[in-house]
Amino acid sequence: MVSLLIVSHSAKLAEGVKELADQMAAGAVQIAAAGGMADGSLGTSTDLIRAGLEAIASQDGTLILVDLGSAVLSAEAVFETLDGAYPIMISDAPLVEGTLLAAVEASVGANLEQTAAAALQAREMVKVHR
Repeated sequence: MVSLLIVSHSAKLAEGVKELADQMAAGAVQIAAAGGMADGSLGTSTDLIRAGLEAIASQDGTLILVDLGSAVLSAEAVFETLDGAYPIMISDAPLVEGTLLAAVEASVGANLEQTAAAALQAREMVKVHR
């Protein structure tokens, strides 16, 4: 099954998104949060990202969902050191909504590409109807 890694500059944000996604997926999907720096400050840590990926590594693939551009750079830096050990995609979806849609999609057995596509659908979600 596809796993999800949430990368945020804030540990609290990453853990909160993980909590929501765990509920949406009813515990069926391995989800890890890599938020903030090791000392608890804001930022992204390649060590936390690597540890998160290693904890949830899946031969079916891992979708990484990020909050800001530098989170992408940190995730890419880790990805480059893994030598293609398992499939990984970094999503350009909105962090919260994209993670929730991805969690539901992965929980029903979707592959990595389908899970990534579901996350991207969050860009089209209308929250306020006027």
